[in-house]
Amino acid sequence: MTERDVHLPVAAQPTVDSLVEYAQTAEAGGYDCAWLPETWGRDAVTVLTAIAERTDEIDLGSSIVNTYSRSPALLGQTAATLQEVSEGRFRLGLGPSGPVVIENWHGIEYGNPLKRTRETVDIVRAVLSGDPVEYDGDYFSLSGFRLRCEVPDPSPPVEVTGMGPKAVELAGRFADGWHGIMLTPEGVADRIEDIDRGADLGDRDPDDVQVTIGVTCCALEDASRARDLARQHTAFYIGGMGTFYRDALERQGYDEAPEIHDAWQAGDRERALELVDEAILDDLCAAGTPAEVREQVERYEAVDGIDAVAVSFPRGADEADVTQTMDVLAPAESGH
Repeated sequence: MTERDVHLPVAAQPTVDSLVEYAQTAEAGGYDCAWLPETWGRDAVTVLTAIAERTDEIDLGSSIVNTYSRSPALLGQTAATLQEVSEGRFRLGLGPSGPVVIENWHGIEYGNPLKRTRETVDIVRAVLSGDPVEYDGDYFSLSGFRLRCEVPDPSPPVEVTGMGPKAVELAGRFADGWHGIMLTPEGVADRIEDIDRGADLGDRDPDDVQVTIGVTCCALEDASRARDLARQHTAFYIGGMGTFYRDALERQGYDEAPEIHDAWQAGDRERALELVDEAILDDLCAAGTPAEVREQVERYEAVDGIDAVAVSFPRGADEADVTQTMDVLAPAESGH
């Protein structure tokens, strides 16, 4: 059975306690994993530590921390520490993010994201092994140190994100899992083919790669409000977060994606929102009444190869919107 996870909301949350309470609600509702993204608000490590201390069973993960603002060795130390404080429930999700955030917020040159991600995964695994880390890569050269605390057992899985075919293929070759967003059910099926090809190249079983798909969900009795929130969220990602999401949508056959991006970049937000029409919204999101949203999420869960659907929320959703959506889709309520 497909697992159901939750992406905790990070936009405009009033306190760390509010994020902990969402995670506690997810645990009570039977969600399998609470993922916390890290953007330009609260750091994920501190919040995940607070969540780990105040939950008991739900898995906890970073989805994602970027591969630029922390060194690979520090990411390994962090994964070991969070695995300890969560008593074995941590999953490290990482990825390159994009140049908009990396260059304009962190002030670091973006470089080759695939190579950097690959080297980061290699080094994190070396750190978590407890052996001396000897590594000579294009980005990183390490020598002479080993993890100075007990090695976590079990070692936390290292999962990566990626949008394009080559990035997803690489995930199939070397990662424990792959996370995708802004994908239709049909688009997911195409990316799973990339996972399979990468696993074959790495002489691995593709079933060893956990496939988690984030779906923007908003289940409200006021279906119009739910869809407006999802539309605003979708337009922001396509238009305002670099070119990755625009390109991913265009790969899936949406020729209007460049126009959405260009309208947003030109400051014509109204036009960008208009271009995210009902068909795009239905294909990419699960937004509407509770019954409609349950049905839309089940479309993803029916795709062969998806191991988990991560319920995420529009950027503009308030506490009531998030809580209601989480309750509507809670596995304990839907027979998961």
